[in-house]
Amino acid sequence: MDRLAIYFAVLAGACVAGAALIVAFALGYYSFWSFLVCGVIGVVTAYPIGFWISRAIKREDPNFNHRKPRQSDGILPDPKAPEI
Repeated sequence: MDRLAIYFAVLAGACVAGAALIVAFALGYYSFWSFLVCGVIGVVTAYPIGFWISRAIKREDPNFNHRKPRQSDGILPDPKAPEI
């Protein structure tokens, strides 16, 4: 996962959870379980949406080689390394 995807994952998770909570409130669910379910929905969808947005942005960049990703040592990228 690259740095851009991490940022978008945080934003996307919050947006999806917030939208799901608005829908739950509009349907009349005002319990603890509605908060819990909407939070889980946001956490589960955060990584795929962040990764998808990051790849879509990089695919549109003519100077970025998106076909050859760099191997990373862990879940967090090296802050000194170039963007993958």
